[in-house]
Amino acid sequence: MKYTTVINNQCIPISQIPENSYDAFFELNVGFITDSSERHCVNYFGYPVSGNIKLICCIANDQSHDIHISSCLVKPTDILTSMSSKIFCFEKFEREIHENFGILFKGHPWLKPVRYGHDRADTLQTIANYPFYAIQSEELHEVGVGPIHAGVIEPGHFRFICNGEQILHLEIQLGYQHRGIESLFLRKKKLSERVQIAESIAGDNVVGHTLAFAAVWESLCGFRAPEELDFSRTIALELERIAIHTGDLSAACTDVAYQLGSAVFGRLRTPIINFLQEWCGNRLAKGLIRPGCNQYPFTSFLAFRLKEVLDAFEPDFDEVRRELFKMPSALSRFERTGTVTLADTLSIGSVGIAARASGLSRDIRSSHPHALFKGLKHAPIIKHHGDVYSRLQIRKQEVPQSINYLRELMHRIPECNNDKEPLGSPEPDSFAISLVEGWRGEICHCAVTDTQGELVMYKVKDPSFHNWMALAMAVRNNEISDFPICNKSFNLSYCGHDL
Repeated sequence: MKYTTVINNQCIPISQIPENSYDAFFELNVGFITDSSERHCVNYFGYPVSGNIKLICCIANDQSHDIHISSCLVKPTDILTSMSSKIFCFEKFEREIHENFGILFKGHPWLKPVRYGHDRADTLQTIANYPFYAIQSEELHEVGVGPIHAGVIEPGHFRFICNGEQILHLEIQLGYQHRGIESLFLRKKKLSERVQIAESIAGDNVVGHTLAFAAVWESLCGFRAPEELDFSRTIALELERIAIHTGDLSAACTDVAYQLGSAVFGRLRTPIINFLQEWCGNRLAKGLIRPGCNQYPFTSFLAFRLKEVLDAFEPDFDEVRRELFKMPSALSRFERTGTVTLADTLSIGSVGIAARASGLSRDIRSSHPHALFKGLKHAPIIKHHGDVYSRLQIRKQEVPQSINYLRELMHRIPECNNDKEPLGSPEPDSFAISLVEGWRGEICHCAVTDTQGELVMYKVKDPSFHNWMALAMAVRNNEISDFPICNKSFNLSYCGHDL
């Protein structure tokens, strides 16, 4: 059983990733997860190689701050022993590989499609005949929600099996929208086009995904980002975190009918995203991050303006969060609602807020730090009850934490260097991986190049890919009326999942 070890944002020759037999590959990666809760699967995917399928599995070790990479070569007609039969966290990765290439995994709990992409191996499997789980009983009934929703939320279907008002089971069906994100990275040859694709993966996480793409591309090109680039990217990532967390607290207030909190948190989000527009011309930060260059350096005037924004933001945020978290009617809806245990969190392989709310310290900013986070000595905020209250508490505390990071960084703005190092071209026959802690959690981008340095594989993993199952577990034994607040406490991405 062989593997290679890399660190975050490292590029290596593809030949350095050892190729195992599938049995050895299975034992290696199942063993990694079984032996330590400090390890988790950050990506597992396949791509065609000369009529075969090359499987690559990436296991992050959060304690040693590195990533173990292994591979194997299989045929599309192979029947492989499912790693999910031993460790459930591989479940959706194997479903995706099966959907894309037709590989069968023996012992998998439920080998159904993930996305229903146009290029899936079996086009007879359609979203119209999705194989919902069913329980035959005269005492139970089913409730369907979506895929068309009343608001601006994206399409997803939720099928509840209930006993009266109590939820026994929730199945979440996604796959209603497809842009072919991963294949577009291969088809589009201009770097500017690829950056715009990265910016479009998830509209509420533009900075996180674009930063992951920029880091992968720079790694492939052997480009080391100067401090001014890392500085701007760190500032932007934390601004995005503040804005979305604040908006999520507003949405949570709406779901428990606390209209004052909804209005104030909603208002407070606006100056944060307006500052991004002042900085780069776009409230979602599109155009701000580009591989190898900084089109919009962070200046001392921008620091002055951001300080003004934060000085006005903080007292109002502190006041309304204190009111929200001492209000009995709100707390009665948050506490002990939508609980996910630590054991289930480990089994599912949850990341980000969903993991940290259940007592699992899983935060790329500390375990695999990128940009300037190593110098900030980030300490993840951990809660232990795994309920709506814990997930909202993390947001409540991460906002002032991020503000403190911004204030610290603005005391030492690096000078903009006009004598820039050229970006260069991607190395041929290479593999690169980037992990970024977006506001939802861990984002992972992987890239593989051919002998000419052209992309032959680009793999995107949004944190929602891990966490949709956590939402399904959270609502069990809750009343169906609690589903909206459970759902909002995760705030997962539909488009980030469907790609």
